[in-house]
Amino acid sequence: MYDTLTKNDIRKMEEEIEYRKLVVRPKALEDVKEARLHGDLSENFEYSAAKRVKNQNESRIRYLERMVRTAKILPDESAEDEVGIDNAVCVEFLDDGTQETYRIVTTVRGNSLEGLISDKSPLGKALLKKKCGDLAHVQVNETVGYDVRIKSIDKTADDSADKIRSY
Repeated sequence: MYDTLTKNDIRKMEEEIEYRKLVVRPKALEDVKEARLHGDLSENFEYSAAKRVKNQNESRIRYLERMVRTAKILPDESAEDEVGIDNAVCVEFLDDGTQETYRIVTTVRGNSLEGLISDKSPLGKALLKKKCGDLAHVQVNETVGYDVRIKSIDKTADDSADKIRSY
């Protein structure tokens, strides 16, 4: 099994791996050593907590390395006038006239609470490759769907909301 990621996703994961190896790992090891000096390990909460943090960090490093190693690279380029990965899209919901802006991202970065919509979600699928002014029908399931109109497309990258979801 592989995940579909952009080159930007891979770069961010590699940065996190490096940070975890060079900053978090040495601190976690030092915390374990220091907690070990506090006496009986069976009743030493600090030791248990330090080991847990160390193990979680190592697990995250392995997870990210596996993601990078097995990823299928998704091209993040799109035509200047069409919606692609990493684009912010302002849409108008035709049923009530409200407008929302979403950034289309890969599934590993999707977070609807932050306006990051996966390219595999119904809305993400409907918006990809559409142009400003186009209508898109979002099919939620077999019986429910709705229409949106693309109001604008912003091609600039937004690194502030561009985080890899931590598990």
